[in-house]
Amino acid sequence: MIQPSENPYQNVTRRRFVGGTLAATAAGSLIVAIRSQAAVEAPAAAPPVPVIARKIKIGLIGCGGRGSWLGGLFKQHGGYDIHSTADYFQESADQAGDTLGVDKTRRFSGLSAYQKLIASGVEAVIVVNIPRFHADHAHAAIEAGCHVYAAKPVAIDVPRALKVQAAGKLATAKKLVHLVDYQMPTDPVNIEVVKRIHDGALGRLMHIDSHGFSGVWPDPSERNIGNLLRRTNWITTLPLSGDFIVEYSVHSIDAVLWAVGKRPVRATGQTRRCRANAQGDGRDLYLVTYEFEDGLVWTHRCQALNNNADSIIRCELFGDAANAQLDYYGKSFLRGGPKQYGGQVENLYAEGAKRNVATFYQNIINGNCENPTVQQAVDDALTGILGREAAARNKPLTMVELIAENKELELDMKGLQA
Repeated sequence: MIQPSENPYQNVTRRRFVGGTLAATAAGSLIVAIRSQAAVEAPAAAPPVPVIARKIKIGLIGCGGRGSWLGGLFKQHGGYDIHSTADYFQESADQAGDTLGVDKTRRFSGLSAYQKLIASGVEAVIVVNIPRFHADHAHAAIEAGCHVYAAKPVAIDVPRALKVQAAGKLATAKKLVHLVDYQMPTDPVNIEVVKRIHDGALGRLMHIDSHGFSGVWPDPSERNIGNLLRRTNWITTLPLSGDFIVEYSVHSIDAVLWAVGKRPVRATGQTRRCRANAQGDGRDLYLVTYEFEDGLVWTHRCQALNNNADSIIRCELFGDAANAQLDYYGKSFLRGGPKQYGGQVENLYAEGAKRNVATFYQNIINGNCENPTVQQAVDDALTGILGREAAARNKPLTMVELIAENKELELDMKGLQA
């Protein structure tokens, strides 16, 4: 198990964008290149007991399946007091509140529930609701002086990505912690493989493949906005999820950008809705080719189909001296050359979240507000959005063009409870 001080998200000096704004540096901008500065041994047999300096009063925004589960991890950690819950649906806020021991007067519902939670006296918030709302809720919390633990994807379109970037800068300026909950970069084996890649173990990088495969997504026939906010019904609604390439396979996109240290400048591709009697506008299949400024080519495939394919979140990097694999569910390794290494990625869904919960606590207690995961998450989201838009249009699209368009995904939310 990685100790909090060893977490790759913590105490890392990032390579920043050249210039002050995202648009000004759209082509070939540099992102985080190293998330860990030292080799990490295999996980210990048992997790360390966290050192609790004090309780941090925190609120949970988004009380669905993963939100309630994450709330349980925060409570289990021991360094947090779950003070309030917020969800569009009162029954969800109440159910999570019952489980987490939240007073009934601090369980909020409706579209404005997040505002009530922020005003309830919390020091920090967990933003783990529907992706459409991530950027607004995180930015509001930072503006109000709260630390933010954010789920991926941080944004579903360019305006929201820019808003998250602004929130990250504002958090650092206000000495607040803003951490994005990606799990792959917390795994000890993945950390060591990427360290060796950054040390030049692949030789010259020649090409990259990545995958994001899952089973079929829910596609309810009742498409009214209230029903789409329930459970995971929102997943096949593009203005709520950002679509499959942004919501799910952004994990493998994150792994690629972590290993390469920059984001692509151009994409082209194709996409399809393959499911029978499709109701939502979400797509089930993406085949995207990304290009980097130096000519490096990266192919990304993702599918959400009921075809018995294994769930895969993986990237494979091929150099002229060796090759490497970063994985969510299986083995990660570097093969070839003098720096070979490999091992099993263990229970990453749970263990990665636990490590991030611990790091969030330590960053708050220690006043570590560099917040390197925010810009990385923005780049991940923009890369997914670029692939989505290029594939949907079936023509090449550059990152500069995408950002200049600044296109928002619109959604009619009339009739929803304020």
